[in-house]
Parts: sequence; C-alpha cells; structure tokens
Amino acid sequence: MTIKFGTDGWRGVIADDFTFENLRKVTQAHAKVLKEDGAKRIIVGYDMRFLSPEFGKFVAETLSGEGFEVVLADTFSPTPAVSFATKYMNFDNGIVITASHNYGKYNGYKVKESFGGAATTAYVKRIEKHLPDVESAERKIGEVKTEDINTPYIEGVRNQIDLSLFKERAVKIVHDPMFGAQQGFISQALEGTKAEVTEIHSYRDPLFDNKHPEPIVEKNIKSLMEKVRAVGADIGIANDGDGDRVGIVDENGNFVNSQIVYALILLHVLKNKGFRGGCVVKTVSTGYLVNRVCEDFGIELIETPVGFKNITEVMRERKVLFGGEESGGYALMDYLPERDGLLMGLFIIEKMLVEGKSLSEMVEELFERYGNAYYRRIDLPVSEEEKAVLNKLKENPPEEVEGKKVKKALTIDGLKLIFEDDSWLLFRPSGTEPVFRTYAEAPTPEEVEKLIQKGVNLIKGQ
Repeated sequence: MTIKFGTDGWRGVIADDFTFENLRKVTQAHAKVLKEDGAKRIIVGYDMRFLSPEFGKFVAETLSGEGFEVVLADTFSPTPAVSFATKYMNFDNGIVITASHNYGKYNGYKVKESFGGAATTAYVKRIEKHLPDVESAERKIGEVKTEDINTPYIEGVRNQIDLSLFKERAVKIVHDPMFGAQQGFISQALEGTKAEVTEIHSYRDPLFDNKHPEPIVEKNIKSLMEKVRAVGADIGIANDGDGDRVGIVDENGNFVNSQIVYALILLHVLKNKGFRGGCVVKTVSTGYLVNRVCEDFGIELIETPVGFKNITEVMRERKVLFGGEESGGYALMDYLPERDGLLMGLFIIEKMLVEGKSLSEMVEELFERYGNAYYRRIDLPVSEEEKAVLNKLKENPPEEVEGKKVKKALTIDGLKLIFEDDSWLLFRPSGTEPVFRTYAEAPTPEEVEKLIQKGVNLIKGQ
C-alpha cells in the first residue's frame, strides 16, 4: 500500500490503511525530516475521532523515542489550537491526528510547520521520500509530557476580537461543533459577555451520528438551521470535525454559503478592523465576490490550487493579509496562517455588532454593492474514464457553455471556466476524498443549476 499525502495531510480508513504500523512509518519518516531541520520541540494534538487519543499518544511516544522533546495535548484539541501552540508556544513542528471533515471511518495525520500553518508541498514530499527508509525500522518509545494548549488558544482568539462589543449588546448564538473538537469553545471565548450560546451535538460521537462533519454543505447542518429558528437566535455557527472550518446560518435559519462568508469576513477585516498591507489569497474554487471586494479596496488578489497549504506557500514568498477557500477555511495570516473556525465565526458576529445589522441584512448589502452571487457544489464518485475526460477538456476547453461565452480557462487545479459575466464552472478531483467535485457560481440560482448540470454532463461525456 502506498502512503500518500493529499491537499491536507495523510488520511486513510481506520484499520485498513490508517493503522498503527503505517502511522509508525509516517511518524518515523517525519522524524527524519525534523532531524534534517534541527527541530527539537514537537507538539502533538488529536481530535475526537475513534482512536485519536491512542494514535496521538503513539505518535508522541514514537517521536520522543527518536530523541525529540514532545508535548502531547492533555485533551481533544481543534487543529487551530495545535497551530497556535506551534507558532506561539515555542514548538518547531506540530502534528494533529485528525481527518478533518471526512466521515467517521477515516483518520489522518496533519503536519504544521514552525510558522503555525499547513506544511507545504515541498515539506510533505520530503516525508514521503523517507518512507522507504523506515519500512522495517524499530520503534523506540520515549517519555511524553502533556500540556493544556486549548486555554492559550482560546485566549489568543479572544485577543483578536473586541470583547467590549459583546459586553454591550446581547447576541443569541447556536453553535454546532458537529460532535467535533470545538465543543464548548465559543462559550469559553465569550465568557463574561452578554452572549447567550446554545450548543447542539456537543458530545463525543466518533461516527458523527453517521453524518458528514462538513459544515459548508447545507444538508449537513439542517439541525442547526432548525435550532436557530426554534430558539430565535441571531446566528448559527457550525464547525467541522477538527474545528478549522466554519459554516454559517442566518437569523431566519437560512444557510449562508461559504463564498458569501469569505466576502463578509474579508469586508470586516478591511473595513471595520482596518487591516492593511499585503495581498489576499484565495483558492481556485472560491467565487467572484472576493475579486470584487479586492478591486474595490485596491488590494492584489492571488489565486492558487485548492488546499490551504497552497495559500501558506504564497505566504512564504509574499506578505499575505488574508487567505481563504471555498471549503469554509479562512485565516488572518499575520496572526495565525491557519484556517480557524472559531475565530472566523466570531468575526461574523463582531461584524454584525459593529454595523448593527442582522446577518441577512449584511448579505443583502453585500449583493447590492458587489452583485448577486449564487453558488453550488456537487460531489460525485470519480471513475478513471471521467478523469480522462477532464484531461481532454483541459486540452480543449469549450468556448461556450449554456449560452455563456468563456472569457478565461484556468487549469491550475482541474478546469475552471470563467464566463464574461464572471460566472464560472469548475471541475476537479478532490484531494481529500475519493470524489469528483463540480462547482458553479452565477448571478441567479437558475443559472447555477444549469451550469452545474452541464458540468456534470461534460464530465460524464454527455
């Protein structure tokens, strides 16, 4: 079996390819890279999945046996907490045992470099290169210390928001951590304020109630939408299994898609918080509202392949103010170059409080200023024939789709067709799941439906 890192770490099915033996190989290969770089202190965290605490302890003891000073989180921790610890608590590298938003049968191994962000492509390739060297290596076990990394992380998030706003005005929040590692964190972050937080799905269920813990897909957060309506909340916030992504529901219980959320947070950062300096980075699956906000504020926008590590790679070369992607992950890069579902959810509430508007009013204002934008994504099982069709389409992209003329074709990750009215259609194989993703965005829901269906038909060769 080949162990291969995807867009965000190595993932596999528990007891199939994600086994203790394969985890030993990955950990020891990673140890070789750490030694090459002169690393000394490593932090290991883990989420609430099946066997995650045991896998985390296994990794920590293995690295300690390789001669490193290793600290293991003293309890379940979201990915951004490990990233925060890596950057601000004097660690040379961070590891998170998690499969993020994947189904419960998966687990995984994420790597965080010393700057607190996702390991770059070049870094994980070095780990992969060493895998044959450790195929039959002996595992030594070393001593491991445990430490609270969640409290410093929550305090770091509190320092990024204006808590006086939350103390002045009451806000009613429903939080759905989706049985994941952000349980209780919004309540803790807003302790001592007038915020009233109701939490659902806030206990450990390694199978996530047999659902997909991905908060940016509307069908996955129906319970949150219903709860917001039931209690008359101002907002609903959902986080994925490891807490680095965020999904948003407005005061009417309506889902707010991730493209809109990106634009709202970016506007808040630029307009209300007054951050300047550096470019904005988005992945290729992110929509045109972000482009229009950047144009309005005179800020350079850079587009990358999907995967937050690609945003962090830009950060190594350029000063990046803000980065984000369609999958619900956004980051204030100077503070922490890592997707943070807790901070970004609080930024949306902070924007509501600063402007004295409801979430639906903010969306309406966004559309009035930058144009309507409706978005949809479909995930389908992928076949080798469909991969071959995509390669042919990349070589010879269509000039027109559903009456829309193609203005530009991007092939940095799959094929993205951008039309003259800024509508777009993208198809690409997922780097984290065995599926083919088809995305579309357009000024009306009807146009989105036509584009998405046409995209599916094109890939199926119809």
